[in-house]
Amino acid sequence: MPMINEMEVRGIVVGVFMENCYIVASPKTKEAIVIDPGDEPERVLQLAKDMGVHVKLIANSHAHIDHILGVRGIQEETKAPFLLHSAEVAVLEQGVRQLSLQGRLGDLPPQPTGFVTEGDTVGVAGLDLKVIHTPGHTPGSISYYVNGLLFSGDTLFRGSIGRTDSTPDGFQRIMDSIVTKLLALPDDTIVLPGHELETTIRQERATNPFVLQALRARDRRERG
Repeated sequence: MPMINEMEVRGIVVGVFMENCYIVASPKTKEAIVIDPGDEPERVLQLAKDMGVHVKLIANSHAHIDHILGVRGIQEETKAPFLLHSAEVAVLEQGVRQLSLQGRLGDLPPQPTGFVTEGDTVGVAGLDLKVIHTPGHTPGSISYYVNGLLFSGDTLFRGSIGRTDSTPDGFQRIMDSIVTKLLALPDDTIVLPGHELETTIRQERATNPFVLQALRARDRRERG
């Protein structure tokens, strides 16, 4: 993706789960944020090198294994802080146990350096991301918004939504997150999800079957 409003964004698909990892950088300061390094840290670091930027922050949408396997390798190389929502600690610990049982000790993610929550702004020199808490896929799922781009993690996909079986009320929570928070963004917002192809808020409002169902249900409630 080309430079947008003095911001450069590049994506790379990593790991067996075909997860989208993004590097967001300021072309002025050459400082960058890695969003969701799901695997293959060496490829992510090479992309940063090709972009001519220095990774200063790792910001994760959530802590499922397919989004965190590259965190340790990138942090060891760059010393960048690793951010999560505090509600993801249990999800992270579950992933650590799973990897330990598989003997993948070298892939164990580090503990978060810090936690983010709704309304926070996180960033590096010349670049700030707005934190939007979008629970449903997991309790601490986060979306990041900057300059007309939404990094939606596994909350909103092109024509679909993320899995919601992590909690009994997961489906209701993810739809609330999408309808009340993500659909409140400008229609021309480009959505860069954790898997598969990009989309826009306008397209998902008009064509996503889950969104359409939720909007119809909301309209019925409002009409009484």
